[in-house]
Amino acid sequence: MASGHTVLMRLVASAYSIAQKAGTIVRRVIAEGDLGIVEKTCATDLQTKADRLAQMSICSSLARKFPKLTIIGEEDLPFEEVDQELIEDGQWEEILQQPCPTQYSAIKEEDLVVWVDPLDGTKEYTEGLLDNVTVLIGIAYEGKAIAGVINQPYYNYQNNEKQKLREHKNEAKAGPDATLGRTIWGVLGLGAFGFQLKEAPAGKHIITTTRSHSNKLVTDCVTAMNPDDVLRVGGAGNKIIQLIEGKASAYVFASPGCKKWDTCAPEVILHAVGGKLTDIHGNALQYNKEVKHMNSAGVLATLRDYDYYASRVPQSVKNALVP
Repeated sequence: MASGHTVLMRLVASAYSIAQKAGTIVRRVIAEGDLGIVEKTCATDLQTKADRLAQMSICSSLARKFPKLTIIGEEDLPFEEVDQELIEDGQWEEILQQPCPTQYSAIKEEDLVVWVDPLDGTKEYTEGLLDNVTVLIGIAYEGKAIAGVINQPYYNYQNNEKQKLREHKNEAKAGPDATLGRTIWGVLGLGAFGFQLKEAPAGKHIITTTRSHSNKLVTDCVTAMNPDDVLRVGGAGNKIIQLIEGKASAYVFASPGCKKWDTCAPEVILHAVGGKLTDIHGNALQYNKEVKHMNSAGVLATLRDYDYYASRVPQSVKNALVP
């Protein structure tokens, strides 16, 4: 490890490799066939063997390499010795070659808080809606989300299945379409990488919102946006990716339920390309280690035209959601 690299860039480079390892674990659990599903608080709040193993892998790998970090993971797991095969000690060299933004160059390990969602979109994962699933590692400094990594274990999986079918028929050799999964990363002041930035069609109001946690508040707020289309999908990471790839104009979730580990990494990716993520009132989210985990005033996020969507949030919705 070169001593010239800053703590932040070493952490992001490690988080990239660690997120890739977690994505491999998520795919392996499905392939083995036993998801080990348990209900946490209700029928839509689930945990699987993949959540548990991926979190053990991420948190143990980070803690081993960066022992002074504060790491907050979604799953409440008992402390136990972690199997060595879950540990990832690699780092993504391309990230180490990037310059650290000046304002973050002197950050110490103990100043950083890492928010981990080992499997965002668990309900969809259990139902086979695999392209909704992401692994999220967000990094915060002084309460602000400043760096993040999103792994999509099943990115391109439909193309992948078609490719396998063609190979089976000897119609084609494996091509670029066969690559399964991808990792997106970003640092504020540097940019976001691993995807092709695209804006939603001009003049269209395409809303992405929750698939499995809807209620009257959520519906009222979405309706107030005067949408041309509404996409109901799983996972906060997945919804932010829809914004940066032009599939949706705004992510609207007027309800408590989303947590800091759901939003930390995706917020960074969005902010790094000029977007904006806040609560329903327009307040920035805070990510210091003492903060409550619930985003109790919901989420509003856009790549462009934030003010249009913010101005349409009904007062009745704001009154119902206390920050």
